[in-house]
Amino acid sequence: MSAAGPKLGADRRRTPGLPGPRTPVLVTGLPRSGTSWTGKMLAAGGDLVYVNEPLNPQHPPGRCPGVLKATVTHRFQYICDDNAAGWLPAFRDTAALRYRWLAELRANRSPYDLARLLRYGAAFTMGRMAGRRALLDDPFAVLSTAWFAGRLGCRVIALVRDPVSFVASWQRLGWTVYFHELLEQPLLVRDHPELLGLRALVGSQDRVAKAAALWLATRAILARTPGILLTSYESLAADPLPGFQRLYAYAGLPWTPAAERRIARACTGGSAAATGFAWSGLSRTAYRRMDSRRALEDPARGLSPEEVARIRTLTAPAAPVP
Repeated sequence: MSAAGPKLGADRRRTPGLPGPRTPVLVTGLPRSGTSWTGKMLAAGGDLVYVNEPLNPQHPPGRCPGVLKATVTHRFQYICDDNAAGWLPAFRDTAALRYRWLAELRANRSPYDLARLLRYGAAFTMGRMAGRRALLDDPFAVLSTAWFAGRLGCRVIALVRDPVSFVASWQRLGWTVYFHELLEQPLLVRDHPELLGLRALVGSQDRVAKAAALWLATRAILARTPGILLTSYESLAADPLPGFQRLYAYAGLPWTPAAERRIARACTGGSAAATGFAWSGLSRTAYRRMDSRRALEDPARGLSPEEVARIRTLTAPAAPVP
């Protein structure tokens, strides 16, 4: 491990069968790991329909039965074969781009919700008619990647961000994690015993330690999950064009001149480089256009040198991916 902290080496591939014409893609990773950006860049080729965080328990973007007709009860909702009776048909509909118009209209009727209904309903319908595939961008699926890959048949791309950058981002936003939402899911703890170590931090006000512990446990879970591609946010942001070309190949997407131009325009130069970030789209968790290399500057912003050293120590057990 270098002094800069644990790094992911080359992307690790455990390649499942070749993707078919309807194979869905899941982009996941802990929140603030670049999933929305990665998802939008994958959708830039025009062969995917972007679906934003169906497992988010907050509305919006979650709790939209038109997109996913299932009830989400926890952040990081765990799905496995033992509890999939309701999840599998719901996600099969989502992956097949079958929008539940009536269910959505019954549940959500505000002007904002109606705008989302029209946007998603049209995108699902036109995407299905055009033979496009679903792309699920959902950090809240990160602990269920084995099910999405093995049972739903997704091509899963899991983003891992450097732990200092990850914790610093959460600190700047004032975020924390409530570990009881994980520990109260018996099947999750059964299948991922790494999470038992989080019990000591239940109720703690130490947000740095909690974020670092979540990063370490999640990293360990992803490292042993078969059938997924685990890749570094930093390596992707530092050199986006070859990085996304690899992701396109893994997902079974054509790498076209149009996709390359769109990704280059979205990730480099222009007004985005001067202004940093700007919201786009209806979703309140949407991708922000950015100069991806500039986004890597000052990863520890807002943290003291002591906090940086502490995070490195807390996350040191994570081995680099070979």
